[in-house]
Order: sequence, then C-alpha cells, then structure tokens
Amino acid sequence: MNTITISKNKIRKEGGVVVLSLSEYRKLFEQVVPTYYLKGKDAKNLDKLVERGLKEYREGKVITAESLGEAMKIYAKKNKRN
Repeated sequence: MNTITISKNKIRKEGGVVVLSLSEYRKLFEQVVPTYYLKGKDAKNLDKLVERGLKEYREGKVITAESLGEAMKIYAKKNKRN
C-alpha cells in the first residue's frame, strides 16, 4: 500500500480534500459536461460539416499547428489565396 502525505496547512488553505475512485470521478465529470441534442436544420447542418471535415481529413487536407490561433492564421492564409 502506498502512503500519501498532505500537509494540514495545505488542506486548510484549499478548503479540504476529496478522495474518489477513478470510476466515481468519471461519473461526476460526465454529469458536469452539458449534452446538446440538435434537431432539424441544425442537426443536418452539423452532419454536413462533420462529413465535409472527415472528407478533407481523408484527402490529407489538414493543418498542423501548435495552437488553435496559429491554425486559424494558417487556414485564413490558405483560403485567401483560393
């Protein structure tokens, strides 16, 4: 068995400690993330967007970048030329 030591000052400062199993943590985490259900035109538009993205991915039309901001800049430059 492994022993974990946490200072009392740290516990007081943070307001307490909670110990959960990984499965219990995952259940709680899933409940925090909202679930959205689309219907009608919104659902169809999203389906088309995903299909177009998957097609471009299969064709190798991908952008490699360190951040989303950098990827958007690269994307804008590519589409400006077209």
